[in-house]
Amino acid sequence: MHLGLDEPRECQYNQICTHNSSSPLETPHLSKKRKVKRKWQVFPGRNKFYCDGRIMMAKQTGVFYLTMVLILVTSGLFFTFDCPFLASNLTPAIPAIGGVLFFFVMGMLLRASFSDPGVLPRATPEEAADVERQIDAANGASGPGYRPPPRTREVVINGQTVKLKYCFTCKIFRPPRASHCSLCDNCVERFDHHCPWVGNCVGRRNYRFFYLFILSLSFLTIFIFAFVITHVILRSNRTGFLSALKDSPASVLEVVVCFFSVWSIVGLSGFHTYLISSNQTTNEDIKGSWSSKKGKDNYNPYSHGNILTNCCAALCGPLPPSLIDRRGFVETDAPQPVAQSNGTNTCPTTQLQSHMAATTPLLHAQPVLLGGGPILQPKPSVPGPCSGLGPSQPSLPSSIPGLSCGGEVLALHDSESHCHHHIHHQHFISPEETPCAAHLGHHVPLYDPASQDSLHEDSVRGLVKLSSV
Repeated sequence: MHLGLDEPRECQYNQICTHNSSSPLETPHLSKKRKVKRKWQVFPGRNKFYCDGRIMMAKQTGVFYLTMVLILVTSGLFFTFDCPFLASNLTPAIPAIGGVLFFFVMGMLLRASFSDPGVLPRATPEEAADVERQIDAANGASGPGYRPPPRTREVVINGQTVKLKYCFTCKIFRPPRASHCSLCDNCVERFDHHCPWVGNCVGRRNYRFFYLFILSLSFLTIFIFAFVITHVILRSNRTGFLSALKDSPASVLEVVVCFFSVWSIVGLSGFHTYLISSNQTTNEDIKGSWSSKKGKDNYNPYSHGNILTNCCAALCGPLPPSLIDRRGFVETDAPQPVAQSNGTNTCPTTQLQSHMAATTPLLHAQPVLLGGGPILQPKPSVPGPCSGLGPSQPSLPSSIPGLSCGGEVLALHDSESHCHHHIHHQHFISPEETPCAAHLGHHVPLYDPASQDSLHEDSVRGLVKLSSV
């Protein structure tokens, strides 16, 4: 850039922003309007979140609402049409006991439905790359017809060998007893099954609430069914069977609902009582993981050998904390390298500002966003945060003075930027050697463009550009 003025001009070096989003230093009015996101808003699974991430459910929740309606309608009819007659003719304890069972059932249902079942966090890109390197190193070199073995690892638990399978979605080796739920798209710790009736997976963190829900629901269903029949019998003794049905038509609906649901609910409660007593999961029982058919030496390594101890471990043990931190904040302003479209990485904004301030005395406190000049990339062999360069980028000699960025040398090059005061058509190396300071007696070394022709072809955009005030 040629300046057509004769008076001395003070040269100013300004930073070029390499990030997609504006930094707070450049646009303070925009940074205040930036909306902070929580981790549940960018959660990779298929779950639904309510109440700012406090409630976590599966994506398909229609059957859960059906469960709520059946419990509420059946219990509401019982308390409205049956309990007044039973309380006046038998005992007031009947509606009291029914109320306690109802609230306990609803509490366990909501706790099992709204809790984190034990979702395992997915691996970060760095962790996934490290696992891939370990797998490649363990498998060795692969030829054209080579098929890699299954990605498994083996651990020994109480003398029993357990295989850990690799999850290609979460990029982790799943812990023992964990499995990937295809409906929620998450790996769940101590995965039991996905229950549509509660609208959530059943795992390590909500299994006890699920078991207490179906167990208490069994008692509530039997309780309602028994006392509805008692109500109809007592009315039939007074006014006849048909008159009793006309006086309490809701009792017929309650008997039908309870009769067809009690068998499945009681059967499910008995099945999970067996699983708890043997310290198994539904997933392990269906697959036959600890069945004696697989071998005489095959046994369940998680069982404590005592039914009472297994039940206490499942129902009274400590509840592990959630591992996904779903209400945490997403760190969008963290200084991380930004991948460019040509495969190169640029320096973080905070690091670049600190290095520019240390080496450039003319850097203003509030840099202006400019475009134009090319970037001269450093040598790929030099370590540092700016070392992620493609193999085709040219290298600069270390003797060239310039700006330091993470232990690397960046040369400033702009074939079209000039200061008109003393020197024309010259290329500048660093802010201290600009010709604008020639009137102060500084020596101005020349930069030979003929020896660096390839720099014009491979540079993408400039970090620093010379401009006038």
